[in-house]
This record gives sequence, C-alpha cells and structure tokens, in this order.
Amino acid sequence: MGLRFGTRASDSPWVDTVWTCTSERVAEMTSVATVCWGLVFWEHEGRAYAGISGPQTGAGAAPVPEGATFVGIEFAVGTSLRAVPTAALVDGGVELPEVTRRTFRLDGVRWETPHADDAETLVDRLVRSGAVVRDPLVAEVRRAHRPAVSGRTVERRFRAATGLTRGAVRQIERARRAAAILAAGVPVADVVVRLGYFDEPHLARALRRYVGRTARHLRTGTGGAIALNLDHPTTS
Repeated sequence: MGLRFGTRASDSPWVDTVWTCTSERVAEMTSVATVCWGLVFWEHEGRAYAGISGPQTGAGAAPVPEGATFVGIEFAVGTSLRAVPTAALVDGGVELPEVTRRTFRLDGVRWETPHADDAETLVDRLVRSGAVVRDPLVAEVRRAHRPAVSGRTVERRFRAATGLTRGAVRQIERARRAAAILAAGVPVADVVVRLGYFDEPHLARALRRYVGRTARHLRTGTGGAIALNLDHPTTS
C-alpha cells in the first residue's frame, strides 16, 4: 500500500511527463525536488480539486489525502503560465478555484478537466490561447545549442523562465536519475561513475537533499511513500 504511480512521456514539446497516482493507506509522503511546474487534478471523497505545482528545490514531507486519485501534467522546462510566472511558484503552488469534476478555471477561462490519455489536448488549447508560453532560448539551451547571446544573458533568461539556475536544474535532474537507477538495482559505485559524482558521499548528500532517501532505501524500496515513480523500467 502507499502511492501507486503511472507515468508516461509525451510527444508534445510543451510537456515533460503525464502521470497518475492513487493513494492507499498513506497519510504522508516524501516530496522530491523537481525542475518542472505542473497542473494537478485530483478527486477525494467525491469532490474535485485542481492546482498548479511549482518547481521544488529540495525534498520534504507532504500530506496525502487517503483514497485520492490524481492526474498530473508536468510541463517542459522553459514553459510558464502567462498568469503566474514559474519563478513565483518555486517551492510552492496555487490551488485553483471553481473546480468541478468536469471543468476548472485558469487564466480567466473555464477548461475541461483532462484525463491522463488526453492531457495533450488541454495543453494544445492552453498554448493556442496564450495561457501557456515559453522562452525559446531555454529550449535551445536544453538541446545543448549555443545561443548567440552572452552567458550572463542566458543565465538571466533561464532563471526568469524557470525560477532556477541551470546548475540547480542539472543537480536536481541528476539526483532524480540516480534515484531511478539505484531503485533498478544498479550498484552505488556504478551510479557514481555513470552520473559523474565525485564519490559515494557526494552522491549520498545529493540523494538526501533532493530525494530524501539513502541509496539503501532506494535499493530496498523502504523509507515510506515517495512522490517519485520508481517502478518503471530504466535505461542507461
């Protein structure tokens, strides 16, 4: 029992992942650092809710309503809401008003609540309306291209669009990747080499800070409920 996750990638350049989750006999979970902002929809005891989640700079504890079902859309790094800059969402979030099981209100407009298999339809509508925007420079940097502007300009635009520095994004993504491959059974020493950590204590510190777990917890599946899907296959 705990959190039962499902996660899928997306063909949309605006979306990082789409996920589902059901909570069973769990009241608290470990939240994990993430570089994405997202829209989250959930139902609990017959009532519907929706919210905006922001990037998280570290692990922490978060309450979980027992018996709730969730659908989440994690947006690609560099995207943002017109009405709420991503930088304003870091380590926080916003609960949306006037939510029903069929619709929710965002940016002054009422939208249909998505299911996991049609999340991109909602995203396309948000993009066409201008409710979701992005900085193309960030996408260019994420593809390892070198834009024709100064490094200072890149860093300023990156932080304005994401609320995080490029260094923070790299560290968080690397720690999440380390957690996934440790959970898949890869030895700690191999993870250190594969992901470029200085040594095992360096990896251990990153896991504590960003994932809230030790390597042993991840390898044995212990430590309680965690907001990270560690059950899907992982490739190198």
